[in-house]
Amino acid sequence: MGWLIVLGIAALLAALPLGVRVRYDCDGAAVKVLAGPVRISVYPRPKKEKPKKEGKKPTEKKPKQQTGKSAAEASEKKAGGSLTDFLPLVKLALELLNDFRRKLRVDYLELKLVLAGDDPCDLAVNYGRAWAALGNLLPRLERVLVIRKRDLNVECDFTADSTLVTAGLDITITLGRLMALALRYGIRALKEYLSISKKRKGGAAT
Repeated sequence: MGWLIVLGIAALLAALPLGVRVRYDCDGAAVKVLAGPVRISVYPRPKKEKPKKEGKKPTEKKPKQQTGKSAAEASEKKAGGSLTDFLPLVKLALELLNDFRRKLRVDYLELKLVLAGDDPCDLAVNYGRAWAALGNLLPRLERVLVIRKRDLNVECDFTADSTLVTAGLDITITLGRLMALALRYGIRALKEYLSISKKRKGGAAT
């Protein structure tokens, strides 16, 4: 019976969505980390009020000690590695990015434009251009990402002084998919590393 509970907990953890929520409006940008129902604010950070310290005497600043490395040693550059060994790692990284991108899911995409201007003709032209740009952008996003809910809109405001934008994005990936990718590409990266180490040892022996 205990193993059924363990499997149930593992299944729940595998389905746990992890991601990022990004918003932009008149208050500026805001970023939160998503972990299931938990929302952690990353930017802007909440300000903490520091308690005022009274009666503290000013302390004298001690001179900084010089490090043992000279300027000449600090400016020395290490030699590059083998291109033959580097290319398989680049290929592996590109495959990981492509696979990772396809596992991401956009739970919510918002983009609203309020076009400003007092000339109806200019606004009409800009209105058409804005919708055309959105029409070209959305299919490209849908080729690489799964978008569950979207809210796209363009409006005109003859009284506004400048064009305004409101944008939002909730992008997530389940913990199970993330761990599967880490395991899959971690094993492949380890194999490449062992192969490179073996070649280097063989070269050193000869």
